[in-house]
Amino acid sequence: MHIDRTIDLQRREFLRRSLILGAYGMAAPLVSTLGMVEAASAAGGPADYKALVCVFLFGGNDYGNTIVPYDPLSYSAYSTIRQTLATPREQLAATALNPSVALPNARTLALAPQLAPLKPIFDAGHLGIMLNIGNLVQPTTLAEYKARSVPLPPKLFSHANQQKEWQTGGSDKLTRGWGGGMADLMMNANSMPTFSCISVAGNAVFMSGHEAIQYQMSSNGPPEIRNLGTRIYTSSNVSSTLRALITSPRSHWLEQNLNQITKRAIDAQAACAPALAAVPAFATAYDASNGLAGQLKMVARLIAARTSLGATRQVFFVSTGGFDLHSNFVTGHPRVLTTVANALASFYATTVELGVADKVTSFTASDFGRTLSSNGDGADHGWGSHHFVMGGAVKGGRFYGQAPDVSVSGPDDVGQGRLLPTLSVDQLAYTLGGWMGISDTNLASLVVPQIRNFSARNLGFMAA
Repeated sequence: MHIDRTIDLQRREFLRRSLILGAYGMAAPLVSTLGMVEAASAAGGPADYKALVCVFLFGGNDYGNTIVPYDPLSYSAYSTIRQTLATPREQLAATALNPSVALPNARTLALAPQLAPLKPIFDAGHLGIMLNIGNLVQPTTLAEYKARSVPLPPKLFSHANQQKEWQTGGSDKLTRGWGGGMADLMMNANSMPTFSCISVAGNAVFMSGHEAIQYQMSSNGPPEIRNLGTRIYTSSNVSSTLRALITSPRSHWLEQNLNQITKRAIDAQAACAPALAAVPAFATAYDASNGLAGQLKMVARLIAARTSLGATRQVFFVSTGGFDLHSNFVTGHPRVLTTVANALASFYATTVELGVADKVTSFTASDFGRTLSSNGDGADHGWGSHHFVMGGAVKGGRFYGQAPDVSVSGPDDVGQGRLLPTLSVDQLAYTLGGWMGISDTNLASLVVPQIRNFSARNLGFMAA
């Protein structure tokens, strides 16, 4: 009988991960060689706490109107290319950036006006800007790209593929994320490994590890199976029977795996809900209508509850959409940038309020950038883009990487102002992983294996 290999592999992966789910509960952490590798680096207790927060901008954020050319020569080229999409220069005066390390050739850049809430964080030296970063297999020149003489990320300009590339660093055929890979190495530093990697934005491959399993929750809190602790139809026997039915060991492998997963969810909710309930209200205000802000507020509450949750190292994932602006760009892009700026500013202020600003590092990510040239009402799929890294341990107030040439068919352009990245996602991940305490060897072998193709690995934007 013929068995489809893809289905067989998926079944084996499901079995492997389900067994892992059942292997560690809330009472005792999973003791494995992999999970213990970096635990010693995070053995200092709550004072040694560190967390990463990935803020994913789904749809492909436009780089040209996020970090805008501001010096007269560059702005002239930008406005000529962008035409009706260009932000008027007079609107950029308040957000023009004065970095601690000036760009070459008297280049200056400005934040989009809607990103004004982030400027004080940049000016204070706690927000850095990655210039022209994107998915790369290895350093690539324009000539090599045109000749296809070096390996390139598969299916460039495709939303789904490039989202996975960003979140996995090309590892394990796009099934394991570099956030989950870090959690694999740090989970045994946490007394409750379930809370090593938490997504407040649904399932994300970024959070998928070999052993670490992402815990998913909403902005409102952990998922709950109702009525397990109450009387059902006036009978406590019904609720206890229901609990036994969905959590007790089973002989059939599928039933057993399902019950193990269900029990893990029940135990996690039982630990997480009271820990969150004990967190005092924040003085920092959050916009209740801002979905991203709601997700980040939940992350802040989880960080505030870190001691109760037994957490020393954590990775979080949040996201927002609306960036695929082939049309309606002039109104749509300012709206989504406003969402991001207000959410990030509130979150950073909360980390200051909690006294953990230097222990929490957030960074933005997106499918890709967009074309610098206009299609008339928007911009099309691109490649390289600009991104933020924010936190008290960030060596901010400056740019990292090279400011791209403002041109179409120029030295940084693979077509229509699509940037050929000069920084890689792997370098970003490697730098953040080093700050989290993961060794160079384990980063290169277990988290972002493509980093071995790069001679320059640590981008230097994190303090020790």
